Amino acid sequence: MEFVSIRIITGDVARLVEFYERATGARATWATEDFAELDIAGATLAIASTRTVPLFAPGSARPADNHSVITEFLVDDVDRVHQNLTGCVTDFVAGPTTMPWGNRSLLFRDPDGNLVNFFTPVTQAAIEKFARRHHAQAD
Repeated sequence: MEFVSIRIITGDVARLVEFYERATGARATWATEDFAELDIAGATLAIASTRTVPLFAPGSARPADNHSVITEFLVDDVDRVHQNLTGCVTDFVAGPTTMPWGNRSLLFRDPDGNLVNFFTPVTQAAIEKFARRHHAQAD
């Protein structure tokens, strides 16, 4: 099995795609006006319109209603990214904070209110964990 993507359902695909393009630096590939993907090392962030939900199961997903999932991105320097996102992000939940598990994390909300975490491993254990994961993916 291979984890491939996370799909965010939204009422405004263009707005959310523009936000994630700016926040991640990745460019979206548009399949239709209702569906775009941002290929980011390790996985794909798919953004789809509410009009796509009935194709799976009517009423199975609602936009701007996530209260349990945090989409996470590994970045080289979370403090620098925090400075760069000022002006793009309007809802920082927590500024760069070193977590007990060794990552320095920046938590914010996207325009639909979904939680996003940009993080950088800073302890030796966390650095080694992500180095091992990267090495395994390269093999």
